[in-house]
This record gives sequence, C-alpha cells and structure tokens, in this order.
Amino acid sequence: MSDLPTSVEITEEGPREGFQIEKGPISTGDKIALIDALSATGAPRIQVASFVNPKIVPGWADAEDVVAGFTPRRGCEYIALWFNAKGMERAKSFGDRLTLFSSITVTASEAFTKKNLNRDHAAQLVFQREHVAAHQAAGVPITRISVQAAFGCNYQGEVTVADAMRVIADAMEIAKDTGCDIQKITLADSMGWADPAHVERLVGAVRDTWPGPEICLHLHDTRGLGIANAYAGLKMGVRLFDAAVGGLGGCPFAGHPGAPGNIATEELVFLCQEMGIETGYDLEALLEAAALAQRIVGHPLPSNLLRGGSLNKFRRAA
Repeated sequence: MSDLPTSVEITEEGPREGFQIEKGPISTGDKIALIDALSATGAPRIQVASFVNPKIVPGWADAEDVVAGFTPRRGCEYIALWFNAKGMERAKSFGDRLTLFSSITVTASEAFTKKNLNRDHAAQLVFQREHVAAHQAAGVPITRISVQAAFGCNYQGEVTVADAMRVIADAMEIAKDTGCDIQKITLADSMGWADPAHVERLVGAVRDTWPGPEICLHLHDTRGLGIANAYAGLKMGVRLFDAAVGGLGGCPFAGHPGAPGNIATEELVFLCQEMGIETGYDLEALLEAAALAQRIVGHPLPSNLLRGGSLNKFRRAA
C-alpha cells in the first residue's frame, strides 16, 4: 500500500469520448452545456472535441462550433484530439482556447492496427515519424506516447506484456530519433481486456524500463473490472488517469457495440476520496454533470455511482 499516491490527476474525456459513439445526434448546445458543467467540477483537464473526418466520426462534425462555444474556467486545461496534419491545423486555429500537444500512437495488437487504421505496425511507425515531423514543423509539441489495445484485443485476442513493451520501445525509438521529450505514457485498455494482475505487470514493466515518463491509465469498464483495474494502478503508484463522466463512450472501432465505455469519472473520484487520495473534484457537482450527460444522451449510463449517489447525505444524516 505504500505506493498509493497522495493525489491523482484525472483527465475528463466524457465529451470527446462519449459523443463520438452515440447513435443519435447530440446538439452543439448540449455538448457545450456538458463541458461547462464539467468545468465547474474542479476537473484539471477536459478533452472537449475531436478534429477528425466527419464522414468517419459524424458525432464530431461540429468540433469547431463546440470549441468556440464553451466558457473556459480558470485553472482548467482544455484539450482536443486529432490524428493527422489536417486535424492539427483545425485545432491550431483555437490555440487561444486549447492546450495543444500530440502523441506518438502505437497499438499493441497488429490486428487492431489493421482494422482501425488500415495499415500494419511497420506502416504505422512510418506514419508516426511523418506525424512527428509535421507537428514539430508546426510548433506543436509531441510529449506523450499512447498505446492502444495495451491489454487485449477483440480481433487478435490476448496481448501480452511483451507485446505492449515491444511497441512502446518502437515509439521510444521514434522519440529519441526526433528529439521528442516524452513526459507521459498512456496505456489504453481500448476493448476492456485488462484485469488487476495484468495492470500491475504492465505498469511495473513500463516503470522499470522507462522510469522517466509518468504512466497514465485509460481504462474501459467493458466487463466490469474498470474500477478494480484503477485500484491496481493506484497500488502501483499511478497518479494519472483518463475517465469519462457517467461512463460515457467506448471505442467505436472495437467491434463490441453497446459495451460500457470508460470508467466513470465520479466512480474513480469516489474511490480515491474514500481512500484519502486528493482529486481536486467536487463529487456532488460531478454527479450533477453525470446526470446532465444522461439526460443529453437519452438513455441510462453505466455509472453505478450515478444511480447510488455519494455517501455524503447519509453521513450528514448520521
């Protein structure tokens, strides 16, 4: 237990992660309303949009309108996602509202690389070198490595620690060759294959091999182990997490429609606060934002805490 952090930093990805997968159209106004509600929760960072091809991800065809429309709050950082130089240029037009950075992205599953990106791992490495060069030329820093399907894959099956370590090493080589200062390595359980023991093995291996960058866990609750996996990460000293309010989202290319998305931000905040780990979030405000998200999408979200509520009112009553 001695590796438990005293504080964590939870990046809220609900708007971007959630609205890309919803079947029905979500209005621009509703997206902005949720971002503004999340800004009031104490979130240190919110991923507000994806600058992607609207033919592939129609839920973010209004990315520019959303980014122009939300109200920034002091102390909160607003970020966006993109995958190519065109997306980067769209994001750069909001340099006064967004914190701009990008990642070297690799996938620990060759099958998912082909399914998701229509290229193999070798071609992805070539593309990532071009990606880095384009961003460096544009003055956008590459500070992170993102590993998709780091724990398992619906198309390939098991993904071993060795598989993940091999692609991280490839990404680190690109970073070294191009002079990127890698500050963070994100391990993404894109399709919900992780279990606590696997989390501990991979986090331990990455930490021992590359002790400099901080590790971030991006966990999905596809099979109900998301919060258990987060606890395993906490025990290993991980202090950076991605989460989504209400449990919004999921990978639209995972071949598993209807599965729960990311771990719910409010459940992770509740876990940490019950353990005496500082999060900076106002849990009651976060639950209000989760309820708003549920009203916006028009169907129940998977968050247990959204249904059960916090313990605060019961403690006050007692």
